Amino acid sequence: MIHPNELIIDNFAGGGGASTGIEQALGRPVDIAINHDPLAIDMHKLNHPETTHYCESVWDVDPVAVCKGRPVGFAWFSPDCKHFSKAKGNKPVDKNIRGLAWVALRWAALVPVRVIMMENVEEFTSWGPLIEVSPGVFKPDPDRKGETFEAFVKTLTTGLEKDNPAWPEIKESLGDDFPYEKLVQGLGYQLDYRVLKACDYGAPTTRERCFLVARNDGEEIRWPEKTHGPKGSRYIPYRTAADIIDWSIPTRSIFDRKKPLAEKTLIRIAKGLEKYVFCDDPFIAPNGCVAMIERQFGRSSGADIDLPLATVTAGGGGKSALVTSHMIKFRGSNIGNPTDEPVRTISSGGLHIGEVRAFLIKYYGTSSATPLTDSLGAVTTKDRFGLVTVKGQQYQIVDIGMRMLEPHELFAAQGFPSDYSFSHDSSGKKLTKENQVARCGNAVCPPLAKALVEANVRPELQEIAA
Repeated sequence: MIHPNELIIDNFAGGGGASTGIEQALGRPVDIAINHDPLAIDMHKLNHPETTHYCESVWDVDPVAVCKGRPVGFAWFSPDCKHFSKAKGNKPVDKNIRGLAWVALRWAALVPVRVIMMENVEEFTSWGPLIEVSPGVFKPDPDRKGETFEAFVKTLTTGLEKDNPAWPEIKESLGDDFPYEKLVQGLGYQLDYRVLKACDYGAPTTRERCFLVARNDGEEIRWPEKTHGPKGSRYIPYRTAADIIDWSIPTRSIFDRKKPLAEKTLIRIAKGLEKYVFCDDPFIAPNGCVAMIERQFGRSSGADIDLPLATVTAGGGGKSALVTSHMIKFRGSNIGNPTDEPVRTISSGGLHIGEVRAFLIKYYGTSSATPLTDSLGAVTTKDRFGLVTVKGQQYQIVDIGMRMLEPHELFAAQGFPSDYSFSHDSSGKKLTKENQVARCGNAVCPPLAKALVEANVRPELQEIAA
């Protein structure tokens, strides 16, 4: 529990994902949130109005001055992870961003902090020294992976030897006026870390992150029991992309566009169709999602997908209609995933997750189907592209639609509550999609933060649930 006089601090607070989970777990607002980005702080203020906000660099905030003599019961840190992420590839890194994690030492050494949690990508544990490959250009030293992370752990726990090669980086980050003798002695925390998936705790995304927990109050570190899992397991079924998709939003046909889709996009769509639609059990969109069928075949009516297919009709021609759906992701060689699985990891770098819908009608064998070996770019809506067998009935694709997921769907995929404010700033000005998605992709998934805090700060909730 948080003691009456203790503070709760959210460093690198962003738009408020961690704060949301913390508040859900503790039933009280975060006391202080810190972030350098005005747009992020503005979103945080909208959703966490009782919190005191500092819109400045975490290095410019003095923990002693901020706490005003009060101890910190719980501090959360989510330092920028892009210079550890595997998505960074072999690109040069910014050593200043890569060293942001040292700010946790600053807090732990300067003010009493009882419980610390840190979130980062799983590659965080490979944190090691950098080598200068050209003037001002740095890359991780492949022969010294994990060396700096090990030093980081030692400073928080048993102490760092005086000849450790990490000292120059530590001192460059923490400056001259710092009680380094405390790091030599060790700050005395119990510490553990694990990689956890958000979907295992109720968020409909596979986002995977490394979480570090440190505490110095003598209590054990607890890891939350997973609550969700695959269908048929002893857990609650995973929440899926289908749970967060706004089916009222129509997709746009991939054909006859003023600006044709890129070849790589068409290849992704073709591979996704082959894997997720031309299969034994394609995902059928829920009742009512037939906007493009209406455009082509007049008024249509839908029915529950568990009912006989003959009850699903389109237009007056008596042709049964279905809409399949699968997800597409524009990252590397990724082709996406089924709609009845959690959404793949959402990042801050733009709109990169979409939905593909294939529109089908009952196939009676009166027209020829386009061979699947033909180029997808040559297919038109007048052709009969592909045959799909659903529950023993053959269907043919008459159109293919695609759209990118909207910000409100992405926030839902991260596990934010439905009433979370993110589309407008505090003055009422609408934010661009890019700005909305940036706050979303950078966010901690609230359900996972909630589970971690409940396990370690309110363990009685876990015991009651068990």
